[in-house]
Amino acid sequence: MQPLRVDRVGIQFGGLQALDAVSFVLEPGERRVIIGPNGAGKTTLFNVISGQLRPGTGNVYLFDKDVTRLQPYERAGLGLARTFQITNLFPNLSVSENLMLAVQALRPMKSALHRTMRSYKEVTGRTRDMLEQWHLWDKREELARHLSYGDQRELEILMALAGSPRLLLLDEPTAGLSTAETHLVVDIVQKLDPYITILLIEHDLDVAFELASRVMVLHQGRLLLEGTPAEVRGNAQVAEIYLGSDELLAEIDESPPLKAKTREAEHA
Repeated sequence: MQPLRVDRVGIQFGGLQALDAVSFVLEPGERRVIIGPNGAGKTTLFNVISGQLRPGTGNVYLFDKDVTRLQPYERAGLGLARTFQITNLFPNLSVSENLMLAVQALRPMKSALHRTMRSYKEVTGRTRDMLEQWHLWDKREELARHLSYGDQRELEILMALAGSPRLLLLDEPTAGLSTAETHLVVDIVQKLDPYITILLIEHDLDVAFELASRVMVLHQGRLLLEGTPAEVRGNAQVAEIYLGSDELLAEIDESPPLKAKTREAEHA
């Protein structure tokens, strides 16, 4: 069973062709990263996959089911979860309250208005387990808006995992993070259950090549290239379109791995 199949998806905004006949397949447990310049259509593609946008042409399949016309909550019920480019938390709720809302979202008690969420041991127990596992238990009573940006990103990923998804979409999870925070998020993603299939948009090529088993390059709404990190690193067309010059590609090819650079930065 394929977690995701995108079949010739296209979408137009006025005269702009945001996506043009994009097709690809994800295999179970795969870690696929999408890169591309600003305006390439990366987040639009995520919005089509998750149901925020309906494509003008083509189809989206989740676990072999055509979901092209299904709402986001229906896709979530099939095992899809996502994060957003800008953190999507409830800023005036605590860390534990944010996570409890996510934990109960796909459970039968979500519509029960006569009881508080804290009265459900299943919800509070899973919330505590997840916060302890991710070392956020000590911050459980802090308001989300008071967290560092790195902690906000971590909480958002944790909320996406609360429903035990089978397919996880991560939209630029390291955007705006420091080197140390980026290292933390990379470590979190690498330690996720290998049975979760992950599709990730990433602007930082070091992060992309660190995490990906395969890389897709989008350009002007089209799938320019799909291959291993090594194949993408060595592609001259990617260097010219995405990076701007062959020299930049050479710099990236010679750069040390993210973990090594992080250690150097921490000891600087």
